[in-house]
Parts: sequence; C-alpha cells; structure tokens
Amino acid sequence: VQLQASGGGLVQAGGSLRLSCAASGRTFSNYDMGWFRQAPGKEREFVAVISWSGGSTDYANSVKGRFTISRDNARNPAYLQMNSLKPEDTAVYYCAGRPPGTGWDIRSMHEYAYWGQGTQVTVSS
Repeated sequence: VQLQASGGGLVQAGGSLRLSCAASGRTFSNYDMGWFRQAPGKEREFVAVISWSGGSTDYANSVKGRFTISRDNARNPAYLQMNSLKPEDTAVYYCAGRPPGTGWDIRSMHEYAYWGQGTQVTVSS
C-alpha cells in the first residue's frame, strides 16, 4: 500500500503548482485525504483535507483562498492546486489517507494511517 506525492518544484513567489497524490496497493475512495507539509526545522502541519465523498473540504488559515484540494477517485485520490505561492509555503508536502470512522480531529496527522513520500516545494522571493 503506497501513496506518492508528485508535482513539486521550484517556483517564484506568486506562481502556481499542482500536486498530485497517486495510490497503489489499495483504493482510497472511502478515505478522507489530507495534505500536510513540513518546513526545515519545523513540525509537520496540516494544510488541507477533503472528505471521502469530496463534498467537504477544510484548509489551514495560512492557505485558505490560495490552495484548493480536490479528488478524482478514478485517477488519483487527491490533488492540491496551489496558487499565489509565498516563500513561507516552502516545505516538503505529503499526502495522507484517513480511514473511515477514525477519530474526531480531521486536522490531526495522528489520524492518518497511510502516508506518501513527500514532494519538495520551494518558493523563491
């Protein structure tokens, strides 16, 4: 069972990137899917989450209005469209799957059972 994030890279401030999360080994169609990020020297933090149905989303205040999470269960379980990027968005971005019926805090990384290899996003000023 594996998740793999891709789409990162180097971009200037104000630019855009689209991250994808590919799955193998199982289906994640009934999992909530989240994106987290970790900057050097900092703890991993919540970025965005989308419910298994795609009908509900939630964002960290720092990215609200700039990032959009989506999913297409027929292709990839999660995408993250990042617009108006800022240098402070620089981090390794991870996608993660939260099993059905897990806990109560959808922003908590501890409720996500499956994690992908991260993808580096670097935003230059």
